[in-house]
Amino acid sequence: MFDLPQADPAKVPLAVKPLSLWGTAMTGRRNILELIPAIATHQPIVSGKTGARWHMVMDPAALRRVLKEKVEDYPKSVTTKLILNPAIGDSLFVAEGAHWRWQRRAAAPSFAQRHVEALGPVMTAAAEASSRRLSAAKGPVDLFQETVAATFEVISDVTFSGDGMFDRASVHDSIDAYIAQSAKLSLMDVMGLPGWLPRPGRLFAEPGMKRMKAAADQAIAARAVAAAKDGPPDLLDLLLVAQDPETGRSMNRDELRDNLLTFIVAGHETTALTLAWALYLCAFDPDVQEAAATEARAALGDRAATAADLRALPLTLRIVNESLRLYPPAAFLSRTAQVADTLCGREVRPGDTVMLPVYALHRHHDLWDRPDAFDPDRFLTAPDRYAFLPFGAGPRICIGASFALQEAVIILSTLLARFLFARIPGREPQPRMILTLRPHGGVWLSVQPRD
Repeated sequence: MFDLPQADPAKVPLAVKPLSLWGTAMTGRRNILELIPAIATHQPIVSGKTGARWHMVMDPAALRRVLKEKVEDYPKSVTTKLILNPAIGDSLFVAEGAHWRWQRRAAAPSFAQRHVEALGPVMTAAAEASSRRLSAAKGPVDLFQETVAATFEVISDVTFSGDGMFDRASVHDSIDAYIAQSAKLSLMDVMGLPGWLPRPGRLFAEPGMKRMKAAADQAIAARAVAAAKDGPPDLLDLLLVAQDPETGRSMNRDELRDNLLTFIVAGHETTALTLAWALYLCAFDPDVQEAAATEARAALGDRAATAADLRALPLTLRIVNESLRLYPPAAFLSRTAQVADTLCGREVRPGDTVMLPVYALHRHHDLWDRPDAFDPDRFLTAPDRYAFLPFGAGPRICIGASFALQEAVIILSTLLARFLFARIPGREPQPRMILTLRPHGGVWLSVQPRD
């Protein structure tokens, strides 16, 4: 075990008193995690009424019920769909019931382990490119911007094999604009007003969404008439031939586009955040960083990591998992109860919002020792399955979880083997969640090549 630093890394100031309707809306627009009561890290469930009835659930048994045993009774919340539907349609991430099931069955083979491992060279190339950029950097570096660049290279290459028809810059800019303009909590959401009433802030995101969809449509159309290409199949290849094994149904053009955009949006942002927070944590604890660098250099020598190296990098994987615990990209999930139920002895009525504050779950005092501390060795033993939910759980667990972990370990181990990262006084990142848990202000670190 490592000697833990006396201080804890950056964390969210949780709520210590009830908020008004207006205060809830304004706080939620700044950082939805600040709506979590501090007592949520000590209690199995917290309930209230702010416009509509709600329950925050932090009990693993109750979470198992919501996410696995009664998953059909707890679909994604109206607010979640309002935010995501305009961008990614009724795709795998948003769809419910039978429409979700056939898409999941059709897409699942595309994320089989053999396909994920075959895409490893793209991740290795991105790690090399990131190393070159850091070697050329002068002065402090915002590692969040760097990891976004690295992971967007990966997702665009594994989705479209780097096709020239895919306008990376346009899609990336559109994603950023969409999150900034449409993903913030609205007062109308807090009041529980119906989804058909337009949320003004989200109307401004429409031009960016149209550009994003047009770029994907153009790339799909170009692939449909292109000659066969060399190398392993990319995600577009795999989804073009994907079929539901039970019904034989395949994706039409709109479904294909919406699912590809889902994988692009989720696939680069979440891994970029994991890497940025992991580098911050390694800079926060130099002893852990040195141990991980030693492990990586012993396994890799002078080369970048590959998919075949993952078993030789157990500490790096534990760092990734601890980063996902402290700063889960999807740090706050919500569902809408469809039937009457009981969770942790609390009555749940149809229409109630059931929140899954993953951030509070991962820092719960009954589930984790020193929950706010950075300690990757806590993952030497497996935690309770429903106490650690960076990728969700149950039938709707993230389809790209193994892809994300492989990419994170390849890039992180390569960078730790080659560079020394150090904190810059006065430039601590602030964890803020809009759609994902981002480091507000960036992750600014000094970066020095190792000898």
